[in-house]
Amino acid sequence: MRNLTFLKIIFVLVFVGWIMVWILLPTKVYKNTWNPKLENKLNSTYFREQGTNLLLFTFPVVFMGALGCVYLHLRLQKPENLSSKSGGSANRRLSFLRRPFVVMSPIGILTSMELVFALMFAALLIWSLSNYLHISFGHLHMHMEGEKVWQAKLRSVSLRAGYIGNICWAFLFFPVTRASSILPLFGLTSESSIKYHIWLGRVSMVLFAVHTIGFFIYWGITDQMKEALEWSKTYVSNVAGIIASVIALAMWVPSFPTFRRKMFAVFFYSHHLYTLYILFYGIHVGVAYMCMIAPGIFLFLVDRHLRFLQSRQNAPLLSARILPCAALELNFAKTPSKPINPTSIVYINVPKISKLQWHPFTVLSSCNMEKDILRVAIKTEGSWTNKLYQELSSSALDHLNVSVEGPYGPSTSHFLRYSALVLVSGGSGITPFISIIRELIFQNQQESHVPRVLLVCSFKNSVDLTMLDLMLSVSGSKTQISNLQLQIEAYVTREKEEPQDSEKLIQTKWFKPALSDTPISVVLGPNNWLCLASIISSSFLMFLLLLGIITRFYIYPIENNSGEVYHWTFKVLWFLFLLFAVVCICSSAVFLWWKKQNTFESKQVMNVEVPTPTRSPGSWIYGSERELESLPHQSLVQATNVHFGVRPDLKSKFSDCKGKDIGVLVCGPRNMRHEVARICSSGLADNLHFESISFAW
Repeated sequence: MRNLTFLKIIFVLVFVGWIMVWILLPTKVYKNTWNPKLENKLNSTYFREQGTNLLLFTFPVVFMGALGCVYLHLRLQKPENLSSKSGGSANRRLSFLRRPFVVMSPIGILTSMELVFALMFAALLIWSLSNYLHISFGHLHMHMEGEKVWQAKLRSVSLRAGYIGNICWAFLFFPVTRASSILPLFGLTSESSIKYHIWLGRVSMVLFAVHTIGFFIYWGITDQMKEALEWSKTYVSNVAGIIASVIALAMWVPSFPTFRRKMFAVFFYSHHLYTLYILFYGIHVGVAYMCMIAPGIFLFLVDRHLRFLQSRQNAPLLSARILPCAALELNFAKTPSKPINPTSIVYINVPKISKLQWHPFTVLSSCNMEKDILRVAIKTEGSWTNKLYQELSSSALDHLNVSVEGPYGPSTSHFLRYSALVLVSGGSGITPFISIIRELIFQNQQESHVPRVLLVCSFKNSVDLTMLDLMLSVSGSKTQISNLQLQIEAYVTREKEEPQDSEKLIQTKWFKPALSDTPISVVLGPNNWLCLASIISSSFLMFLLLLGIITRFYIYPIENNSGEVYHWTFKVLWFLFLLFAVVCICSSAVFLWWKKQNTFESKQVMNVEVPTPTRSPGSWIYGSERELESLPHQSLVQATNVHFGVRPDLKSKFSDCKGKDIGVLVCGPRNMRHEVARICSSGLADNLHFESISFAW
């Protein structure tokens, strides 16, 4: 416990110090006092103009990334008592910060804590811009004879807008690093942080648009349009900046919600232009400014390369349940050592449908109940999922090549700390709650503290009720629902009465894994944080070593002997090449070592015999006179009340809940999430702790 506290204090101090550097950067104190002294000591022949920024901006984030891995590893070794009094009291003290404060479109749901941090970040941008302009306007430099003061100010504003956009880019990659060691320390996951990436991207695009358009106006009114075509050898390359702006625009336009929903493939492929954008952006700003945004890119590259290595392997698909509501449950083999927390997701690729597209889906299984099986739910709502559904339901397949990335999710089962849970879902939004219920079933069997559960689920049609079947495994075993305090209130909104002849059976198909298939196993994240720490630290040390050698023994002699500055573009290319190369080398080495260590365990999993198929319960909700086949099916029916032709009265449901701490989790359409958030923020009850689970970003 002391080690965890000590590491947390160090992390907070380094983080605060890093933020303070950003705050001081635009001030006269930094420019006139700190910077000259730091450059004199740090900008050596080994690092030149990169030295200061490597120490102040790059090193702290890389250090936090490695330290976060160590902290998360030690926290996993410590038994977690989420139901302790101290944990409960701490949760109550912080509950007001997690309570929804702003609920509106298009912003969405903002908690008090998110609003505070958003205002602080906005204050940092305003502070930086005002200081840059104050210093600049106080010492205006005329770049040409006859230049007017207002023209010089326009140039200064345009330039400083680019500086502020650089701050946004320093934070842009953190939310999209899926197996991040930093986000969990703030209680975040990549899925819950995607909205921050969207906000930062849009703010940076506005700032860079001001930067670009402002310079074009300045060049136009001062008859310097030829500057737009300049590719300088010693300074900023304007052409590279224009190319980066065009690429950014091509990425930004398809990212708007309306465009993204209608043409997701265009959005998906255009967003991969980020590699070219980073290249031309780096050439435009130079190596010194690249050091400011490099740490986020570095941690993202580590994560991205490891995900690439994992995705090259095919996962063994054991079986598929095909539900009459056009939903699927895929069952994969995994190594028993793979811990998966409820509400986790995996990314799936089926080359037969699309070799490039990856889609996220919810993990249904509990790693405690199904140690060597990973279950995934898929609802057909788009062209890709429809093709997969048709492929599995119509053809006589005995094998299907599938690649899997992940799982990714929360670092703890935080919902266990509550005395009661209210789970509100709409349509396929029920899938993350199935994993929670299955974990609660296991914890209940271990005689651990288990909260009472009220599941309020809404479906459009009665056939969608078969989604509740996913709470049971294919064989129906190991699912003692009867011992769990579970109440299910199911609402069918588009049908006013129960159909009389709608009984449809669930199909189960079994597959034969190929010998080349590899069970899903640990690559990043839980239970393997030390491997990630070794990759981060070794990659960064190798990067510094190679950068120092190249600079001292190749670049410096050229500049020293010829008296000329080494080409601006080539310096950036060296920087980016070394950054990418060390990540690939170190990540690949650790991945191959990990793969060798897990070879024996993978062979054991692949030798496990496929279970004998048993009849699925089908649409168990129909026909009350039907003889129920097993105790789990019977318990599920007894726990469920079905309401036809009405929508749930959520306000009355919440007011009826009793308990000191009630966790309210919602997953479904945006209107439903907003309604639940408004109820929890309205002061109806102080014991409601809201959390939104959304994969529709």
